[in-house]
Amino acid sequence: MSEPKALTPTPAGDTYKGWLFKWTNYIKGYQRRWFVLSNGLLSYYRTQAEMGHTCRGTINLATANIAVEDSCNFVISNGGAQTYHLKASSEVERQRWITALELAKAKAVRNQAESDDSGDECPTSPPTSGQGGGARNSNSEVQSTLRTLGSKVEDLSTCNDLIAKHGSALQRSLSELEGVRLGGDTDGKIRQVTERATLFRITSNAMINACRDFLSLAQAHSKRWQKALHSERDQRIRLEETLEQLAKQHNHLERAFRGATILPLSQSNPALDSKSSGSVKGDASDEDDENEFFDAMEDPAGFITVPADPKYHRSGSNVSGLSTETGIDDQSLCDEQSLGSNPESPQSLEVEPVRKRRTKIPDKPNYSLNLWSIMKNCIGKELSKIPMPVNFNEPISMLQRLSEDLEYYELLDKAAKCQSSLEQLCYVAAFTVSSYSTTVHRTGKPFNPLLGETYELDRLRESGYRSLCEQVSHHPPAAAHHAISERGWTLRQEISLASKFRGKYLSIMPLGSIQCMFEKSNNHYSWKKVTTTVHNIIVGKLWIDQSGEIDVVNHRTGDRCHLKFAPYSYFSRDVARKVTGVVADKEGKAHYVLSGTWDEKMEFSRVMQSNKGENGTEGKQKTVYQTLKAKELWKKNPLPEGAETMYYFSSLALTLNEPEEGVAPTDSRRRPDQQLMEAGRWDEANAEKQRLEEKQRSVRREREREAQQAANLPEEGAEGVEVAEDGVHQDNYEAMWFERTEDAVTGESMHVYKGGYWEAKDHGSWDVCPDIY
Repeated sequence: MSEPKALTPTPAGDTYKGWLFKWTNYIKGYQRRWFVLSNGLLSYYRTQAEMGHTCRGTINLATANIAVEDSCNFVISNGGAQTYHLKASSEVERQRWITALELAKAKAVRNQAESDDSGDECPTSPPTSGQGGGARNSNSEVQSTLRTLGSKVEDLSTCNDLIAKHGSALQRSLSELEGVRLGGDTDGKIRQVTERATLFRITSNAMINACRDFLSLAQAHSKRWQKALHSERDQRIRLEETLEQLAKQHNHLERAFRGATILPLSQSNPALDSKSSGSVKGDASDEDDENEFFDAMEDPAGFITVPADPKYHRSGSNVSGLSTETGIDDQSLCDEQSLGSNPESPQSLEVEPVRKRRTKIPDKPNYSLNLWSIMKNCIGKELSKIPMPVNFNEPISMLQRLSEDLEYYELLDKAAKCQSSLEQLCYVAAFTVSSYSTTVHRTGKPFNPLLGETYELDRLRESGYRSLCEQVSHHPPAAAHHAISERGWTLRQEISLASKFRGKYLSIMPLGSIQCMFEKSNNHYSWKKVTTTVHNIIVGKLWIDQSGEIDVVNHRTGDRCHLKFAPYSYFSRDVARKVTGVVADKEGKAHYVLSGTWDEKMEFSRVMQSNKGENGTEGKQKTVYQTLKAKELWKKNPLPEGAETMYYFSSLALTLNEPEEGVAPTDSRRRPDQQLMEAGRWDEANAEKQRLEEKQRSVRREREREAQQAANLPEEGAEGVEVAEDGVHQDNYEAMWFERTEDAVTGESMHVYKGGYWEAKDHGSWDVCPDIY
């Protein structure tokens, strides 16, 4: 059993910490808990590591009763509502806790009485000027100091009362000890005297500490008041000199005004200045005095009540405003000055107005469906091979779902401006989490894209980026995505889905990786997606959960962010959809801690110190981080009005099916079954969906037949036929806008945009596009 720390003054009040045994129930008995006494409140935690986030209970000593049961046990009761049965490891430790609790209780009662008295008082007059505000601030500071000193005096009075009480008890014990003959009761009397002497010593030490605190506080404030007095005297002298200058300048202005009214022609004709008389020369000297007056007004900034800080007055820069929005502190290395040269500037908007996007789609119809009759034959099968009606879908394709990852593209814009790779990694990690925020209510399944289907998202004028997706494979289904921004970042990913229906829930495991490159810093990041689970497939309300771990790696510097998506558990005390993460350099030293939820917001905190805590539930040693105050990295945008009747689409998702001029004939916006579903004509959409799928199967069979014929030709004629390792032909399809290459940084093989799409759009040439609809 470790001894509690000594009573130490802190800015928030006296604090006392240590281990005690607390009675829980008849099964578990007394359990070891960490108790903290601070500001008149006694709180307890299971471990020291919980102090930052999970308090197990708190009792207010102002209304509590403290009773001693025996040598080690004591009880704290709050009028029957709360009762703590506590046990110390020794009698001396119990006495220390009793003394600290009595001191804290006396102080809490006194503070409560003072707050009740101060509640009846009210300010006499509102502030009228900046000078008056400064005086009031000074007065409030003096009053606060006087209250602090008064509180210390009350502490001294309380210690004095306790010393008198325990001293009298000790004196009685000594007197009784003198009259005791040597016999059986001698040991009990000696133990009682020792106990009271220990209590008297503890109280005396508290009295000495309180005296030392009062003396040091009084000396410190005495020096501050002397310095403030000298400063006020100097400021008064400067103000008097300034008023004298203002009076002289006022007289000069009056004389200049009278001279101007007498000789108005001298000001209207500049040629007369060189030929004017002495009075005009006097006017010129008055003008010089006037210029000196305006120059002099810039110098007395030292004695103005509210001095101007140059960092808040930089012309052409909004550094302070951006640091408040992004959560970066004053020492942030992000370069925000480049915002002035982006395509969203007012000049470009005036030349070509940004298109107004739609904010509403037809409401989702309420069609009944016998779910069990469809699902009972699908257990254990791969989801991509199950013929699903559109009743389970939402009217967008998987390609459009990938494009929705750019909902919070601003995070990458801010990351591109960061000069610190660790801060940039925080933004990239927040971007990875933000891509899941749109899924919290989206229980509908997106349409499986047809082979060769594409989707473009051109937001170059509005947001500075453009994006292209293509379904590059159908067995297995895989989609490639490429987005590039004028603000210095490129995002690319190739995602294929492995999904299994487990009877009660549906698991969707994304395969493939996502990469993000920044042009300015040459940082190259990569990460993978976590598992998505759809619960209550058969019975109950559908709900979605994200679980797993993500490692966001900077391949240039070796920095890494480890994100953990906690799965939902009915028995867990943590918040739902919780995400935690640690940003560390290549040596493994933690610099930032990320926390939040994937459906609401993410915050980050700079790590000041880290140490090993107690063992966790799985036997692993936990790391406890001491951090600065958390700041917001990302916050989810609110859903548009009426989103519950529009498939819970976000503002971006509502615009994904909006017709665009000049898009490719394979674009998802042109898909007929998807358009019919959005219009609410689900029966026609189901029929059209079956037609498209059957057309795709026939095209695939024809392609396989041609590949088989090519494979039967002589060796020189069989070039270009792709055969898998197991001898089974794949789709034998070559993507139109992407090509499979091996990434030089990560070593992964993936489809990368090879160019040509936007040029084909500019020329309106879509000859290479197949007829898939």
